[in-house]
Amino acid sequence: MKLFKDYGPGVGLRSKHIQHFLKEIPASVKWMEAVTENYLSWENGFQVKALQSLEKLSSQVPIALHGVSMNIGSADALDINYLKRLKDLKNIIKPILISDHLCWTGVNQENLHDLMPVPFTSKNLKYLMDRIKKIQDILGERIAIENVSSYFEYSISEMTEWEFISELLQKADCGLLLDVNNVYVSSINHNFNPQRFLLSLPKNRIAQIHLAGHAVKEGYLIDTHSTPVCKEVWDLFEWTVQNLGSYSSMIERDSNIPDWEELEKEVLKIDEIQRKYNERTQRPTGQLTTGDQTQA
Repeated sequence: MKLFKDYGPGVGLRSKHIQHFLKEIPASVKWMEAVTENYLSWENGFQVKALQSLEKLSSQVPIALHGVSMNIGSADALDINYLKRLKDLKNIIKPILISDHLCWTGVNQENLHDLMPVPFTSKNLKYLMDRIKKIQDILGERIAIENVSSYFEYSISEMTEWEFISELLQKADCGLLLDVNNVYVSSINHNFNPQRFLLSLPKNRIAQIHLAGHAVKEGYLIDTHSTPVCKEVWDLFEWTVQNLGSYSSMIERDSNIPDWEELEKEVLKIDEIQRKYNERTQRPTGQLTTGDQTQA
């Protein structure tokens, strides 16, 4: 039984397009994902104008919140103040999903401004399970964790990334934000079969899918969100839909952001791929098959 609703194709909400969306939500966009930190309250209160825009959009289209500051994999204690502010934002926006990354972003209160991978050990599995459960208790709902692109591996790891993620999803009772581009990037960097990664995942716990572009630098693929989705990632996404099913899926673009008319072509491509699957399985896009998102 799926734990999360399939909303169909969506897009990451970025400042370049926000005025366009405030005037009219494109028919191609069934939901949007906002970067959590752009709308949180800070020392002087909420960022009023930004929050007002997000509230207006949330009254017209489902909104997901995607953050970069939970620091789930760090040795630092959880930032309870951050989580409380996130809960305040949740109560205002009522998002369809709250997500962050399976990574660590700093230690000793120093932010590295990068998404660093975690070691895949049994000890770390228990550590992360406890932290995710505590986060979900504070927020009052099940969250989703995202697999990150990585450029190095830990010699102490005891299992593969997909084995680690699959077990963590079950033990922490959380969802997965499946970034297909990140799977592809890491598969090239670390020489593994991306389809094996995907087939190992518990399909019912996939909450959302990300698609983005990457760059090549010194023999590595780098997750940059600065280019269109490449053919290899589109092919892997289509394979994912055909073999795992249809999920809320969106385009991420964080730099070199094109005009909406150009970016929309990628959103429409998501729709085309999902429709092929839904026609084959006779299920309308954006329709829930097994129940609304389950709360933690």
